[in-house]
Amino acid sequence: MHFHGLDQLEARGRRVLLRGDLNVPMENGTVTDRTRLEKLCPTIRALHDKGARIIICSHFGSPKGKPVAALSLRPVAEALQNVLGLPVHFAGACVGPAAQQAACALADGDVLLLENTRFDPREETNDPAFARELAALADFYVSDAFSAAHRAHASTEGVAHLLPAYAGRLMQVELDGLDAVLGHPRHPVAAVVGGCKVASKLGLLGNLVDRVDVLVLGGAMANTFLAAKGVNVGCSIQEPDMHRAACEILARAAKTGCEVMLPLDVVVAGRLAAAVPSHAVLVDQVPADAMILDLGPATMDALLVGLAGWRSLVWNGPLGAFETPPFDAATFAFAHGVAQATQAGHLTSVAGGGDTVAALNRAGVANQLTYVSTAGGAFLEWLEGRVLPGVAALECSAA
Repeated sequence: MHFHGLDQLEARGRRVLLRGDLNVPMENGTVTDRTRLEKLCPTIRALHDKGARIIICSHFGSPKGKPVAALSLRPVAEALQNVLGLPVHFAGACVGPAAQQAACALADGDVLLLENTRFDPREETNDPAFARELAALADFYVSDAFSAAHRAHASTEGVAHLLPAYAGRLMQVELDGLDAVLGHPRHPVAAVVGGCKVASKLGLLGNLVDRVDVLVLGGAMANTFLAAKGVNVGCSIQEPDMHRAACEILARAAKTGCEVMLPLDVVVAGRLAAAVPSHAVLVDQVPADAMILDLGPATMDALLVGLAGWRSLVWNGPLGAFETPPFDAATFAFAHGVAQATQAGHLTSVAGGGDTVAALNRAGVANQLTYVSTAGGAFLEWLEGRVLPGVAALECSAA
């Protein structure tokens, strides 16, 4: 993977169109979580220090191609200014005379935020004319929205073909992290996949068994694989219509030499509730009236032994019902093991997906992995081996 980064950009006195992801949580016109603003700031500051005239664009919500007052980015401009510590000007349009006038008025180091790109119906259709209008505002394009890179929209893909395109700091960290575990990894490479539904992760599983040395299955997803192999999983959540697909994944893994690790023992209970009576049983001894809700101690011992030998890890999905104690034990124990191996320098670790990030935060180790992706759909599509239009456009520009 080859793309240009900010260190290669000479932008003093030049206008730079920066595509960020400012799709932040908001209540009553107030930003309630500034994480995405904070993650964009290193790129803005780098461009500011280079003397660039910075024009930020982003989508916000789903206004369906027309202005919606509640989805204006105007309140985000104020929040971004507070986080950034620099004045942030706002243009009431993303293209047209108002945007052009605001862009032309910028001095070196100034920051301008354009109005919601999805107020224009041409954004989501990747209309070439709209992409040209965006490109006309600037001399260079910088993408720092990996979370939107799986969408071929005008501001994420179209404009990148019209201006010299560069990856921002966050985009570069994300791409470098993913490349470290699936592009050019240290072996052995392990993938841990949990969560509920096999159906939603078929593409991901199919791609991983071709690329990793070990595939660990946890959560309710493991129940489906166990049931497909004829194991009685009691009244556990599982997908009977996915048994055939699960067997095909196992057969494919056998052909590629990918070791698939399924639970050896599990923690069961009569229902999912906090502090409900629970106990560990061998995986082939699950009572008919019990639910599998977490991995058992023997399985965790095997995972931690494996972890000591792995050199690269990608993790998507919790190992049990971690939101409800005591069924968070396996997920948290594994999270701490991954963090320790990463900090010791033995492991390159990348994790992503909403539940996984939440589990890592609750375990208090999210900042101890090599990289934790909050990109959601883009992260999953990358794991599935799909081409992300926003990333492909950066590679095309570099070439």
